[in-house]
Amino acid sequence: MGKITLILGGARSGKSSYALELAKKHKKVAFIATCQGLDKEMRQRIRLHKETRPKHWETFEEPKDLARLLGMINNSFDCIFIDCLTLLTSNLILSGDKEANVLKKIKELLFVLNEKKARVILVSNEVGLGLVPANKLGREFRDIAGKVNQIAAQKAGEVFFMTAGLPLKIK
Repeated sequence: MGKITLILGGARSGKSSYALELAKKHKKVAFIATCQGLDKEMRQRIRLHKETRPKHWETFEEPKDLARLLGMINNSFDCIFIDCLTLLTSNLILSGDKEANVLKKIKELLFVLNEKKARVILVSNEVGLGLVPANKLGREFRDIAGKVNQIAAQKAGEVFFMTAGLPLKIK
């Protein structure tokens, strides 16, 4: 089993639930949330997600600069859980980063994660299985997110694809 586990899947595929079960095997978990509560509905989703996590886990909310955050986190965690790479990608794109810079930041993040002693669990959406987005930004996001997933999958020791709550180990 590799140090980094990537869990991919579509919306409501069971990605986060499966990742939570894997992380619960560890005592000291750093949960890094990349979501931003920009509206009432999203803040409600965030609250519900928080309620599903064990209370003793330490939560860090960081929408963009995960490498910096990880540099500040010491090696006292035995598991680092990041939910999710897709929102991180979206946050970077919407803040003005172009594809090359997003991919550079993802590679830096994976380098920093690999230097940590902790087990790493990454969650990301597979966005390339649906319709072609109707607008340019949507197509750019889909393409960049696909490349982010490829980079993460290459660095991961294990990769699972979730569908209907069932994990399929693909690496």
